[in-house]
Order: sequence, then structure tokens, then C-alpha cells
Amino acid sequence: MRRVPRSRRPLAGARCSTTVLALSLGLTACSAGGPDTEVEVLAEPGSTASAGLAPVSLGELPALDDPALDASVSRPRRDPVYPGVGHPVLDALHYDLDLAWDPDERLLTAEQTLLLRAARDSDRLVLDLSPALEVGTVRLDGEEVPFDRRGQDLRVEAPVAKDDRHVLQISYSGSPEPVAAPTTRGDFSTNGWTVTEDGDTWTMQEPTGAYSWYAVDDQPSDKATYDITVSVPSPRVGVANGQLLSRTESDGVTTTRWSMAQPAASYLVTVATGEYDLSEAVSSSGVPLSYWVPVGDEGRVDAAAGLAEADRGLAWLEEKLGPYPFDALGFVFVESDSGMETQSMITLGMTEYTTSTPVLVHEMAHHWWGDLIGPTTWRDLWMNEGMAMYLQGAWMASEEPYTLPQLMDYWAQDEPQMRADAGPAADYDPATFGEGNAYYSGALMWHEIRGLLGDELFWRLVREWPRSLPYGTSDYAGIVGWWSRESGRDLSPVFDAWLRGEVSPAR
Repeated sequence: MRRVPRSRRPLAGARCSTTVLALSLGLTACSAGGPDTEVEVLAEPGSTASAGLAPVSLGELPALDDPALDASVSRPRRDPVYPGVGHPVLDALHYDLDLAWDPDERLLTAEQTLLLRAARDSDRLVLDLSPALEVGTVRLDGEEVPFDRRGQDLRVEAPVAKDDRHVLQISYSGSPEPVAAPTTRGDFSTNGWTVTEDGDTWTMQEPTGAYSWYAVDDQPSDKATYDITVSVPSPRVGVANGQLLSRTESDGVTTTRWSMAQPAASYLVTVATGEYDLSEAVSSSGVPLSYWVPVGDEGRVDAAAGLAEADRGLAWLEEKLGPYPFDALGFVFVESDSGMETQSMITLGMTEYTTSTPVLVHEMAHHWWGDLIGPTTWRDLWMNEGMAMYLQGAWMASEEPYTLPQLMDYWAQDEPQMRADAGPAADYDPATFGEGNAYYSGALMWHEIRGLLGDELFWRLVREWPRSLPYGTSDYAGIVGWWSRESGRDLSPVFDAWLRGEVSPAR
């Protein structure tokens, strides 16, 4: 989630200069490709990257029965908190996005291929796409089809039958505009494609806003795999989720190809463009790590120190939660006051707070609680944030001269006011997305549950829950039922009191 809302009171690039790290980590090197040179970054043997689909362009139709698509089958539903975004008529399986950004003209030109499953019988397919982007052509299974624009709805006028799979191809262009964020927080007010004064770009889009730059079923219940190609004028470079497959520089344009083989919700997708210095390492458990720092901002972000802290935090999380569940772990730094657990490539602002180790731990923790398994609807944002906040607190208590119970007592002082301001964490005011109630109410609840179950059982279930529905989603009844069954006791009164109660439970 965006930068963690803190308690109000203090507690007592195209330029590729890889930093050589003395981290007791395995080291990798980044070779800068010259003109007309391609640098291939190969997946390690046994990596799941090979399960990804090869990027496709308009005119090429991939096999719809590819087994790699099966992990992306979802059951999309209309979001009850933000029902105006997302369309459960389709189930997105794989997005191939070919993006070209002109920073001088502020112009995005794109070709998109979407492999999808019809979630029900329908006379049309509907996707979210900003009206700031003009659609050129739409093809369904290779045939050009009519389409209609109604606000942010792109309506493809072609009948589909439930469970049939199709290839939808869209060409579009325009100057993307971010969308208003439904929040009263101070660290962000808009979501989606954001352009800096220099023409660099970055994206954060929770709960919605992916539709500001591609045609998407923009809701958390619909997960898909991604191939993303980004072309920008050199010396800029495009950064995105997953593994960097190749980097090519030709005729003054740098093109990067990225592949994310594990399904992701649209709010977890990221693209950033600009001049970046890249530093790389391998974690003590073998996870490829990368730090993408804007050229000239090395004084604000220390890549060597950050990678060392990321490795230390990741080792602590893997001890608690099990092996890191994705192919790579990167951090891309942007001009923002916020941060986001974008899947496998975390997007962070360059403030002292957002670059701190507790925030790194929080955003990495989401890769189990939030990315590996996430909420089916935005009503259950607490599912992501409560545990990430609790894990952050446990990390902080292991590093600072105070205990976790003392930290929980401190957090509990402000939690009632957060509940009063925004509502219960699982029944919040839609205009207050991502406020402190989503973080602190859940964290305090998990601390109470830990006390009820004991450390051994509690940490075993914390580890097992994300892997019970890998790369899937759950609703409130699902997580409450699972924890009650696996613990052998009815925990629903505890969940209900902390997450749905009008007043804070007594502690």
C-alpha cells in the first residue's frame, strides 16, 4: 500500500553504472548495451520465468490453450466500494503491453494484446480506458470489430460465450492523465500515469488508475500475467514489473522488455521512465535484487546501503513467511512522497521515510500478504495492510529499544480516532481509502490473535495462509473461515470486533 500512515506522535537509467556491492551477497553485473546492441538477461535454471508467454504484436495470435494461462483464471466480481471501475464480464489472463513514450510531446503510443476468458455470456466486452487515450483499432481474434466509448468504458461490440477464450488487440495513443484518488491522505491525491516536469513518468494506482494508461479490468479480483515493452528516447530507460528480459538501444531509442510470469492485480503493475542508475545484487537466499535510482539523486537514495538493508529485511521475512514467491525483487525510485508494493518491482518515493528500512520491510511483506494473495474486493484492504503493518512492527521491535507489546500499546492510543474518522477497517468510508484504520486496526487484531493462539501456531498460520490460495484472492468470509478452521477455534468474534465494530475493542 502507499506509504504507511504514521501515528501522529513520535515514539521515544539508460545510464547503467552498476554499483559493486560488498554485501556478502552473490554479485551480478549490468552491461550497458551500446547502439544496436541487445543485452539478454537470462532466467536461472528452474526459474518460473519460462512459464511466461512470449510477447506478441498485433497480427500474431498466441495459443489460447497455453497452460501458462491457467494460473490466471479468476472469478471477477463487481467491487462494492468502487463499483464504477472494473467489469466482471471478462477475466483477463495475460496482458502484452508495447508502450512508446515521447517525453517532449507527453505522448504515449501503445499496442496492447489481451488474452481473456469470457466470465459470462454477453453481447459485448467492456474494459476501463481513460478518455484521454484515443483508440485506433480493435481486433477480436484477428478480426476488426466495432467499439464504443462511454466515459472510461471501452465497449467492444462483439458477443462472447461464457468460458470461451479470445485474443483482444487494441491500438491507442494520447497524453495520459492521472485520476483522482478517493482518499484524504496527504501523500497522494491522484493515481495512475504521472508525468514529472522533465517528462519522466511513474505509476501508482491503488485502488484504481491503471486504466489511465492501458485498457484493463481495473479491479483487484482479476489477476493476469504481463509482458511489458517500453521504448523511450535514450538515455532514458523504461522500468516495469518482473524480470528484465532484454535491453536494446538503436537509433536513439532504448527498449526494455519485461516479463511477469506470476499473475498480478492491475493495482500492482508499475512502469517508470527516466534516466536511471542501476545497482544489482543477489540476496543471501538467491533472489535477484535491483535498485533503480534516478541519475543525480544518488545523494537521496544510497543504493549500496539500500540493497544491504533489503537483503537483511528479506532474510527476516523469509524466516517468518517462507521463500520469496516471485522471480525477482526490484525497487524503482520516483518523484513521490508515497510508496507501493508493486509486484516484484516496488515503487518508492525518495523521502527519508519511504527509503527507510521499516518501509522496505513493509512493502516486501506485501509480496506474501497482498501480492501472493490479495483481497477480492477493496472492502478488505485491511487484509493486505494489517499483516504488513504487524510484520513491520515486529521488525521494528527487533531493532529498537522497545518491545512489540509496547509498540502495540502506542499504536492503540491513536487507533480509536482513526476508526472514528474513517470507519471500521472492513467497512470504511469509500472517500477515505488507505487511511490509518486499514493498517493499525488489523495490526492490533493480529497481535490479539497471536496472544490467543500462541507463537508457534500463529506464525505457522501466518506462513501458510498466503500459500493456501497462491496468486489468488479471498474475501472476508474466506480468511476468517480459514483461520478459524486451521486454529481449531472460532475467531470470527475477534475479526468482527476489530474490523467491523463501531468502537475499538477493549485490550
